[in-house]
Amino acid sequence: MTERTETKTIMEFLSENPNVDVSKAWERCWNIHSGIVDRVRDRFDVSKHPSCEGEDYFQAPDGQLEGSFNAYSGSEVDWLVHSWIGNRKASILDMNATVFLSQDNRVPHLGVIFGTIPKLYFYAEYVPRVDLRTNLDYLKKYYEPANEDFLKFRSDPNWTRFVSHGTYLRALMSPCATSSTAELNDDNISTCEKFLGPFVDRWFRWLDEAETVPESERAAQREYDFTVRELGYRTDPMNFLPQKVFGQQEFDRRLNMRIGVDQMAEARKAA
Repeated sequence: MTERTETKTIMEFLSENPNVDVSKAWERCWNIHSGIVDRVRDRFDVSKHPSCEGEDYFQAPDGQLEGSFNAYSGSEVDWLVHSWIGNRKASILDMNATVFLSQDNRVPHLGVIFGTIPKLYFYAEYVPRVDLRTNLDYLKKYYEPANEDFLKFRSDPNWTRFVSHGTYLRALMSPCATSSTAELNDDNISTCEKFLGPFVDRWFRWLDEAETVPESERAAQREYDFTVRELGYRTDPMNFLPQKVFGQQEFDRRLNMRIGVDQMAEARKAA
């Protein structure tokens, strides 16, 4: 009988191999993320947000989790996040490079995630700024060009689709969202790196060609963007782990920092 893998939970994967040293994978994946984030910071005038001061490195009191959280904001980028959380000696990592754009255009937001459970997890997404079901032109403009590469990645026999148990996260995914697992090795990380080259280049090209959103439509776009951003973080099934380790009060603080609730409040006040 074929082993069920697509719908395994993260905890099921971890329980099978709970003590794998994933430090080398962290180093390589973090460097890939850093290259993407540096490229965004080179293009946009962003500065580190005060809410994440002192979070360059953190560790839970019991040592179960460690990580880093840095977020940047500017006039053209609402929330640029470069972060990781996990335990490099005990199988689990969640590494994020995400870009939530401001409302002067409607180019999709960018999200790239690496994880270890301790299988390699890879997620790459253009987060839609509109309801794709009722905006066919938007879908054709931003998702048809990515469709061929998405299908090619999905056809790779080394990779298995990963199905999130979070219903909102599945609703959030575009038709070209890559969410897959594979054995944790250099070859599979290289596959991700190769995929991300044209994936990120395409996104920057869209920025070069972007049409300006009329001022009268930006407030509504801001609320749409902020709602998607907040709900995505608040419904993340991975939240159970830091909640358990840090306790409710510290977890809530960290979740609000991750969402960027202070930045949202500042943007609404300035509008």
